[in-house]
Amino acid sequence: MAASTIHSAEDARRQARRRLPWMVFDYIDGAAGQESGAARNRAALDAITLRPRILKDVSQRSLSAQILDQQSDRPFGIAPMGMCNLSAPGADLMLARLAAHNRVPHVVSTVASTSMEEIIAEAEGNAWFQLYFSGEGSGTFKLVERAKFAGYDVLVLTVDVPEVGRRPRELRHGFKMPFRIGPRQFLDFALHPRWSLTTLFKGRPVMANFDAEGYDFDRTESRARADWGTLSRLRDAWPGKLVIKGVLDVEDARTLVSAGVDAIQVSSHGARQLDSAPAPIEKLPEIRDALGPDFPIFFDSGIRSGEDILKALTVGADFVFVGRILQYAIAAAGEPGLEQLWDVLSDELSIAMAQTGLTTLDDVGLRE
Repeated sequence: MAASTIHSAEDARRQARRRLPWMVFDYIDGAAGQESGAARNRAALDAITLRPRILKDVSQRSLSAQILDQQSDRPFGIAPMGMCNLSAPGADLMLARLAAHNRVPHVVSTVASTSMEEIIAEAEGNAWFQLYFSGEGSGTFKLVERAKFAGYDVLVLTVDVPEVGRRPRELRHGFKMPFRIGPRQFLDFALHPRWSLTTLFKGRPVMANFDAEGYDFDRTESRARADWGTLSRLRDAWPGKLVIKGVLDVEDARTLVSAGVDAIQVSSHGARQLDSAPAPIEKLPEIRDALGPDFPIFFDSGIRSGEDILKALTVGADFVFVGRILQYAIAAAGEPGLEQLWDVLSDELSIAMAQTGLTTLDDVGLRE
C-alpha cells in the first residue's frame, strides 16, 4: 500500500494488520486482560466534545508548543515503545528522523531495538531516555549513567509496571523476546513473507541497549522493588530533567511534586498493564486541578487523532505523546507512511483549532 492511502490512524492500523505477522501485530496492538481498559480509554476520549467558535480570524495558525523550556514544532511527540523494529527494520531511526525534522521529543525505550547512542544522534538531540527499574536495580543505574554519557538531558521513569501485565493476545501467540520459533510461529511468518524476508535480511530485532552492559534484560522480570527511596536515589543521580510516567492518582501526583520531579505523565501505558485502570483522560483534569496551572503535565494513552490531541490539551495537558499508531504507519508503508500519518495528525489538529477559534495553543485549557 502507498503512504498516500493513509488518511487516518485507523487506515494505518488496518494496513498494518494485513502486513504484519499475527504475533507481531498483536504485540503492538494488544492490551491487558479482556482489553476493557483500552475500550474505556477510547470511550472516554470519544465522550469529550470541543467548543466550536465562529467568525474568528483563524487564517494564521501555529502548532508550536513549549515543553520543559524547549520549543517544539508540535504539541505532541513520540512515546516510548519497545522493539519498534518489529514493525519494520530501521523503525527506531525513522522515528528519530521524524523527531529531528519536527523538533519534538522522541522518548527512547529501555527496550529499544536500536541503541540509545544511535537514536539520539539520528534525532539530532531531540531524544529523551525512558527507564524501567528492574530486578535489584544495579543494571538500571548503569543505564542511567550510560544515558547521561550519551547526552540525554531528560530521563523518563516509567512507574506503572511493577509486574508486566498479562496480555492474552501475546500469550496465545507465544510472543517472547528473543523469539522462540515453534510450528505456530513458523507458519505465521511463512504467511507474511514480505515482513519475514525483510526481517531475515536485516537481522532479527534485539534489545539493543544491553549488549555492552554486562547483563541481560528479562522483559518479564519483576520490577516490584522500586519504591519512593528508589526515586530519591534516581533524583540524586540524574542532573537533568526527570519525568515520571504512569501517574493516575492525585495523591501520587502531589507526592511526586514534593519529591522534586520536573514533570509527570498521566498514562495507563496504553491500557497494556492494568485492565481495570481508569481512563487517563478522565484523571487528567483532576490532577491538573491538584497541581495548579504551572506544573508540567504530559499525557498519553489512546490517542488516535489530532482532535484527541486537542482534547487532551484542553482538559489539562501541556504536551501529548503518541505511540502505537506510529508503528502502524511504519508497518503499513515504511518511512513515507510514518511521515504521512504525522501530517494527518498535524492537519487534524490544525483544522480542529480553526473550528474552535484558536490560532495558537497558548489559550487552550482550563487554567484561567
